[in-house]
Amino acid sequence: MTYAVKEIFYTLQGEGANTGRAAVFLRFAGCNLWSGREEDRSTAVCQFCDTDFVGGSKFANAEQLAAAVAVEWLGAGDRFVVCTGGEPLLQLDRPLIDRLHEQGFEIAVETNGTIEAPAGLDWICVSPKANAPLVQTHGDELKVVYPQEGLDLETLENLQNLAFTYFFVQPMDGPDLDRNAELAAAYCLEHPRWRLSLQTHKLLGIR
Repeated sequence: MTYAVKEIFYTLQGEGANTGRAAVFLRFAGCNLWSGREEDRSTAVCQFCDTDFVGGSKFANAEQLAAAVAVEWLGAGDRFVVCTGGEPLLQLDRPLIDRLHEQGFEIAVETNGTIEAPAGLDWICVSPKANAPLVQTHGDELKVVYPQEGLDLETLENLQNLAFTYFFVQPMDGPDLDRNAELAAAYCLEHPRWRLSLQTHKLLGIR
């Protein structure tokens, strides 16, 4: 399989339960909820994406891509890779998971939840989107960008077979960020099962 990758870089995980942890980010190109082109944003299922996932490089096989990820790891200690996008589960498959494990990486994925995750992943973060099907109903963290019209957190929390260890709300970025942060904080105070996630990489000015 050929993999389309927007970028690979070493940074700190900025969001969710692994905030502050050193990681190689493997950002795949492409998404099933938005083309990535601004002219399509208003008609996309997900209209608030803050990530550029268009273009990049091609890798001919899993061995080449896993080796490229390993080159980016600059630290000592346990290796950690975050597979993101776009929507990484359009491309992340068992051969690549196996090759990354052979390189010594713990593997996390950040997905919109519309595609079932393959076996072998070490950490699954699902970030559901309004008006999109939620197929991946179990994992390590459920992280909801908040608020989203048409996505009710109490209804989501009560879905049958929903199984996550951590529940996060994260203020939607953009011109209303301050107001969204207030709403997210208030929701966590009123619903203590949910925790507040902030995009600390943006606060720090890093990738």
